[in-house]
Amino acid sequence: MTTVTTAGAPVSTAHLGAALRAQFPALHQTVYDGRPLVYLDSAATSHKPLAVIEAVREFYERDNSNVHRGAHALSIRATNAYEAARDKLAAFVNAASRREIVFTRGATEAINLVAATWGEMNVRAGDEIVISEIDHHANIVPWQLLAQRAGATVRYARYDASTGGMDAEHMISLIGPRTKLVAFAHVSNVLGSIAPVHRLVAAARAAGAAVLIDGCQSVPHMPVDVQALGADFYVASGHKMCGPTGIGFLWGRLDVLETMPPYQSGGEMIDQVTLEGSTFASPPGRFEAGTPAIAQAVGLGAAVDYLAGLGMANVEAHEHDLARYLVERLSAVDGLALYGPPRGEARAALAAFSVAGVHANDLSTFIDQDGVAIRAGHHCTQPLHAALGISASARASLYVYSTRADVDALVESIVSTQRLFAQLGG
Repeated sequence: MTTVTTAGAPVSTAHLGAALRAQFPALHQTVYDGRPLVYLDSAATSHKPLAVIEAVREFYERDNSNVHRGAHALSIRATNAYEAARDKLAAFVNAASRREIVFTRGATEAINLVAATWGEMNVRAGDEIVISEIDHHANIVPWQLLAQRAGATVRYARYDASTGGMDAEHMISLIGPRTKLVAFAHVSNVLGSIAPVHRLVAAARAAGAAVLIDGCQSVPHMPVDVQALGADFYVASGHKMCGPTGIGFLWGRLDVLETMPPYQSGGEMIDQVTLEGSTFASPPGRFEAGTPAIAQAVGLGAAVDYLAGLGMANVEAHEHDLARYLVERLSAVDGLALYGPPRGEARAALAAFSVAGVHANDLSTFIDQDGVAIRAGHHCTQPLHAALGISASARASLYVYSTRADVDALVESIVSTQRLFAQLGG
C-alpha cells in the first residue's frame, strides 16, 4: 500500500482523508443542533486547505499590487507570484511551455474563449461539432451558440446505459470529414465515468478535427499530462482543485493559441496601440485583458503546490478506494437506483442516484438535517437526465479529505429518510 508523508508523518493512501482533514478548517464545524458536517459536494466545489487560505491572505497583507505595470517592490512581488502560479500549473499538467497556460475565471470562460476565438475563425456553414449528451451545459451551450452563428451543426454522442457513460463508439461514428471540433468531458460530473481519451483523440485526429477536453473532474483527482493526451485544448476550474473561486485555466497548444484572435480587448493584451489601430500581445497575454484575478491565481498556485506535494497518483489511489466503497454501500440500499459505470468498473469518487418514493430535492433537504451535504438537481446536465428518464438526481462527491466514515454517514441518513417517508406515506 502506498504511503504519503503529511504533517511530517507517513500515512497510507487508505487513511489519507482522515490524515488531511485537520488542514481543511471548513470541515470542522457543526450544523443543525450540533451535528458534525459531512461534506459530500466536492464535485461542485472543494474546500480549501490552510496553505491556500494563508497564501491568499499573505498576498493581500503583504504583496497586494497590480501586476506587469509597476517597477516598485510590491508590483514586482505580485507579478512574480502571479507568473509563478502559471509556471506551477504548466508543470502540474505537463504543458510544453508556460505560454500554453491562460488564466480564466474558470472552465466555463475557458470554453467560451475557445468558441469565440478559435471557433469563429475555423467553424463555417456546413461544418459539424461533435459533443456528447452527457456533458455539462458549459460544454454544450457555447458550441450550440457557435453553430447557430456559423450555420454549422452540432452532433451528439448518446448515453450508453450498458457502460454507464458516453457511448464512445457512437461518438467515433459521428466524427467525419465535416467535423471541425470534438469536445467531451474527461470525467462525467454526474456519472463518474472516465472517457477513453486516446481513442477519441485518435479518431478526431484522423478526421483533421480539433479536440477540447473538459478536465474539471479530472485535474483535481488524477494525474493529467496534456501532452500525452494529445488534445488541442484542455480546461479546468481552480475552485474544484482546492483553489479559490473565480480562477481557472485554459491549456492550449501554443501553435494553435498563436493563430487565435483576442477574446476581450483593453489593457494587458496589447502590443502597440496607435490611433490607426492596435497590435496584440503573444499568448497567453493576448487572452488576459485587464487586471487579472491576481490573488486567486496565487491561491491556485498554492493549491497546485499542495496537490503536487501529496502526489496525484496518491490522490487517485485514495479516491479509487473511496469510489469502490461508495458504490458498494449505495448498491446495498433497497430502492436506490445508482447511475454510472456498473459495480466493479473504474469510476471517479462520485455517484448520482435516485431513491424510490423520495424526490432528490427532498432527500437532499432531509439528509442535510443530519449534517450531510450533497447536491440535488440536474447538475447542469439536463440532456443527460432526459436520457436517464429523470428530471433530477442526488449526487454525493468525495475528495482527498473524504473518508469511509463520510460514506457511512450518507448511507445511514438515506436509510433514515426512507423510513421517514415510508411512515408519512403509510
